[in-house]
Amino acid sequence: MNAAACQHADAGHRARVLRALGVTPWQRRTTPAAIAAAALESVASAALDAVAGTRCVVVLPQGCSARELDLLGRALSACGAALARAARVTVSGGQLAAGVPEARAYLVLGEAQAHALGRALPAAVMHQAQIVLADEPALLLASAGAKRRLWNALRSVRRALAAASG
Repeated sequence: MNAAACQHADAGHRARVLRALGVTPWQRRTTPAAIAAAALESVASAALDAVAGTRCVVVLPQGCSARELDLLGRALSACGAALARAARVTVSGGQLAAGVPEARAYLVLGEAQAHALGRALPAAVMHQAQIVLADEPALLLASAGAKRRLWNALRSVRRALAAASG
């Protein structure tokens, strides 16, 4: 194997790729003031979400493998707190397994899940929310194009959440 091909995963390359995708990675701060400020922001954000409803909901097919869920969880975590804490709802047999909370944005993984979400949500909620479709989690593991579409979908959801907040 070529040694240069193994060197692609260094921190500088990762930072450039994430910046090109429009993603700002989280960095843990060690100062007590920063931790206290982050905790205060988290509490304020949770209170705002409780008042204004859920910010984001991820709609998944039932029976996703651990690798698929891990990949999706890492992608959501890389995009910030709003997406990392997004509610997750599964679809089984063409129906949502649980009630879908009203949200500002929905990230739907797969066309069948989009149809189930469309049947479950009231028209007024669908009109106000940003609904973004991405490929199913099984395709995310196998296809670079599916991963690219996921990053674009995550960027769209982040922009919708930022526009709704500001």
